[in-house]
Amino acid sequence: MNTAVAGKLLKIGEVAGSTGLPVKTIRYYDDLGLLSTVAIRSDSGYRLFNLQVLKRLDFIKRSQSLGMSLKEIQLFLEIHDRGKLPCSEVKQHLEAKIEAIANQIQSLETLRSELQELLSSWQEQPSADCLDEIICPNIQSELDETS
Repeated sequence: MNTAVAGKLLKIGEVAGSTGLPVKTIRYYDDLGLLSTVAIRSDSGYRLFNLQVLKRLDFIKRSQSLGMSLKEIQLFLEIHDRGKLPCSEVKQHLEAKIEAIANQIQSLETLRSELQELLSSWQEQPSADCLDEIICPNIQSELDETS
């Protein structure tokens, strides 16, 4: 390998040190193809990365912190690698995340109400008459004779 070119390439340990990511994670991202445009293999099989890997890993980390999956991130990177900005695609995914979060919040509020209602009628010492039929009468009802 040309030493002039090698001077501009980073070893995986250097990339890990610069980004704070574990070497294992960087290998995983490379194996998934997320770093394919910024990585090469040396004659001895070592991964070497150009400086663009730092921007790419920063994008991956930020996208993950916003709830994006690696599959979504791969789509964004593929758009970028075709010479286009993936901003409109990213926006669509972020809007979908907001919708999903709103649905989760609604589900959690419903669950909270159900739990509050359950606790409002909680019996500290329920009757042990039904010990053979149910485990906790506060959260279970007696089973039908037909079930």
